[in-house]
Amino acid sequence: MRRKLLISLGAVGGLTLLAASPAWAQGVPEGASDDASYMLNNIFLFIAAVLVIFMQAGFALLEAGLTRAKNVSNIMMKNLMDFSIAAILFFFVGFAFAFGSDTGGLIGTDGFFLDAGAFDQSGLQVETQFIFQVAFAGAAATIASGAMAERTKFKSYVIFSAIMTAFIYPVVVHWFWGGGWIADLDIGGRTFGDFAGSTIVHSTGGWAALMGAILLGPRIGKYSPDGKPRAIPGHSIPFAILGVFILWIGWYGFNPGSELAADTAVVPIAVTTTLAAAAGALLATATIWIKSGKPDVAMAGNGVLAGLVGITAGCATMDNWGAIITGAIAGVIVVFAVLTLDRLKIDDPVGAVSVHAICGVWGTLAIGLFSTKADGFVADDDFGLFYGGGVQQLIVQLIGVVGVAVWTLVTTGIVFSVLKATIGLRVSEEEEMEGLDVLEHGAPGYSHDVVAGGVSGSTAATAPVA
Repeated sequence: MRRKLLISLGAVGGLTLLAASPAWAQGVPEGASDDASYMLNNIFLFIAAVLVIFMQAGFALLEAGLTRAKNVSNIMMKNLMDFSIAAILFFFVGFAFAFGSDTGGLIGTDGFFLDAGAFDQSGLQVETQFIFQVAFAGAAATIASGAMAERTKFKSYVIFSAIMTAFIYPVVVHWFWGGGWIADLDIGGRTFGDFAGSTIVHSTGGWAALMGAILLGPRIGKYSPDGKPRAIPGHSIPFAILGVFILWIGWYGFNPGSELAADTAVVPIAVTTTLAAAAGALLATATIWIKSGKPDVAMAGNGVLAGLVGITAGCATMDNWGAIITGAIAGVIVVFAVLTLDRLKIDDPVGAVSVHAICGVWGTLAIGLFSTKADGFVADDDFGLFYGGGVQQLIVQLIGVVGVAVWTLVTTGIVFSVLKATIGLRVSEEEEMEGLDVLEHGAPGYSHDVVAGGVSGSTAATAPVA
């Protein structure tokens, strides 16, 4: 035991010396106040970025689990393409649109192809910032995938994903994190707050999901002739809940990582994130139990995600009690939002609109109620209405929420409408009934068990038992 301790201490000491050495500090800009801190912050943010990228696996499993087996390959392919497309197009233009020099508060105009000279690197390398931000871009596009599941043409979805990650989402990012008009909002000294993206990331993806679901229309058989919604069960609750856990883990990159530095604020942000997620799970479970008489597993999973989305905006400005209340209310909201969309005949197979758009709005507005600490965006302590701060913070939050909603609904509405009128947005009825895996991708997501004498189309007299 003593030997292991000495080895560990030696390793830590060696890394400390390495961080201080000229070789390690090579490339550290002059503006960085401390070489070791600069490198530590970059490594911290890179690890956070990896956690956020891992959320793509969570989204894929969640969406696949809550939809039917005949579409599982299509779900996986869309999630794979979302991040791949985001990585290339965010490199080409998206990062520049988001963080380039401001033009009228609307869009960045330089730094294309990740031209490092166009960005401030005194706090972080531009490459580190890119990896972290492209993970967010991929997540924003993927949110729409679940709401559009089981009936969307793959080629049309790919075009949407490209436009979303290259232009629609980066513009929203520029408006706030890039120093645009939302960042400049000021009402009585109150400035807009969205620390990690309840609105900037999640509601943007959620509003896109809503427009996609509306313009696609419901899946065949979702509603009876008298208009009542029918349940279309997903094929794997284990997939769905494993996806929820992966997303929860990834959120520790999403929220604490948005501190952009390895400092003492990181773990308190992780605590508020945890408490909100847990509260969302418990209240969603209790709400659906009261409403339906059963503690629905999928709804409990969406309660976790509702709590996470809800706290993402205020994770650094709320105290622990504010986080619990925010997450708990999000857990209730998501249940009623899912049921309401069903009554409106908006078919969202995974609840993406309810979780990301509706709970994203709630979480952003909740800052105006429960904000207790300045977080770098919210300007000062105790600006929440319930802490004596008045209504100004709530008004600023509402303006930002509405601005992002209008932009995303209009732009994605145009994109989906053009696709629908040209190459088509929805697969044929035959393809939807058979499933998208074979007709869109050439092979089923699950192959049938091969048993002796039971190989369809085989010329062999017998086949090995699987």
